Amino acid sequence: MADAQPASGGLSEEATLECCSDPDPSTKDFLLQQTMLRIKDPKKSLDFYTRILGMTLLQKLDFPTMKFSLYFLAYEDKNDIPKDKDEKLAWVFSRKATLELTHNWGTEGDATQSYHNGNSDPRGFGHIGIAVPDVHGACKRFEDLGVKFVKKPDDGKMKGLAFVQDPDGYWIEILNPNQMINIC
Repeated sequence: MADAQPASGGLSEEATLECCSDPDPSTKDFLLQQTMLRIKDPKKSLDFYTRILGMTLLQKLDFPTMKFSLYFLAYEDKNDIPKDKDEKLAWVFSRKATLELTHNWGTEGDATQSYHNGNSDPRGFGHIGIAVPDVHGACKRFEDLGVKFVKKPDDGKMKGLAFVQDPDGYWIEILNPNQMINIC
């Protein structure tokens, strides 16, 4: 096997490729459908993800016996959402890269309740990423709307991308796909 780590500390290109397998043909129709984040207050989170980030609420599902609700959001045209209940549910779960916000009822009124964002010890989950056509323009708008920044586009070593926080403190990377060559 090739050197596990180059001088930089990460896996070498060769070692990385050796760790990967070609997908099994049975997985050809698999897709990354959702990422779930637990939220404290759905009013604040829904406002943030729809008004600030421009996502569309695709579906809300309530589970009264278990006392929680799910909110599915994505970058979809609301006019494309089927009206038929069963068709809508199947459609929502066939979208790529949706965000599932999970609200356990009662957390919004609990002053001691908060969720770990994964960016302090013990580290784990880090962030989600949102691609935008103009990072600086998007960040100017976010700043005008009072969004909390972890990193602005011109801060630090990685120029041209930013990190903002949602109402629960989860990090969201703001990037332009066409500018990543200048960063990586």
